[in-house]
Amino acid sequence: MSRSDVLASIESSMLLVQGINNKVIRGNTVLAAHEAGFLLADASAGQVKITLPQSSKPMDVRIQRLDNTANRLLVYAADGERIKFHTHLRPEGYPFCMVLGGGDFWHLRSDGAGSWLLLDRLDNTSLGRMVFETSTALSPGGWDIPNARLLSRSDWPWLWDHAQQSGMLVNDAQRAGMEGGWTRGDGASTFRIPELRGEFMRSLDEGRAVDPTRTPGSYQSASLVHGEIVDAVSSFRRMQNMKPKFFDVADTNETVAVSTTTASVTTQSIAANSVYFGAVRPRNIAYPSRIKLI
Repeated sequence: MSRSDVLASIESSMLLVQGINNKVIRGNTVLAAHEAGFLLADASAGQVKITLPQSSKPMDVRIQRLDNTANRLLVYAADGERIKFHTHLRPEGYPFCMVLGGGDFWHLRSDGAGSWLLLDRLDNTSLGRMVFETSTALSPGGWDIPNARLLSRSDWPWLWDHAQQSGMLVNDAQRAGMEGGWTRGDGASTFRIPELRGEFMRSLDEGRAVDPTRTPGSYQSASLVHGEIVDAVSSFRRMQNMKPKFFDVADTNETVAVSTTTASVTTQSIAANSVYFGAVRPRNIAYPSRIKLI
């Protein structure tokens, strides 16, 4: 390449960068190659679909979202092309991605051969990860509430791929007792995300034999403490000095009745000199839980 060609290429790239803030994309747009560069988009009026130029030559596109509404901002590759992200799930990539929440951005680079490569984005947290937040607002970058709702497989193909490869996927009819897993929804076009609201999480045993026979994503009832007694109230206060035995609340051959106050503990004995003291729940703080959807 001659010096003049190099300078022309640099000048062209600088002109692309110069376009930032000149025009905000507010509706469905098909980009031409000369419109690549840094782009701003606003989906506050409704869903917006941006189609990338054909990746016939190397170019960069960085799309940043301005609004923080729930409307979808979709970025599509040209027909027959793909955006390569979450390639551990699908090596060829996906036809589109989403820019979710105010300030979220995706920086893509064409490979000149039919694909767009993901160079950077606002939040690179692993797909499907669960976290706790100190705000009830949803953070930008692909987070939502793990509330067991149904999603469309075609709208969230990467998340459906993740669910299928998770080892935690069951039929919707099997969801009871597997609320922490994924389900196949209607078996054709939908799937269901995990339910975490109001639950504690526990590390999966994975061969340690501390909590054997557990299935990943499975629900476990609270434990009940059982030990020798003199009387219910004094034993309740001396639990810290005992070696308790734990029972599953769901055991059908065990029964229990425990009052809500320490001073008036009532029990039903299951054996001589023994008693249930109640389900164990530590002092805790309720934080909103979130799941990474893209």
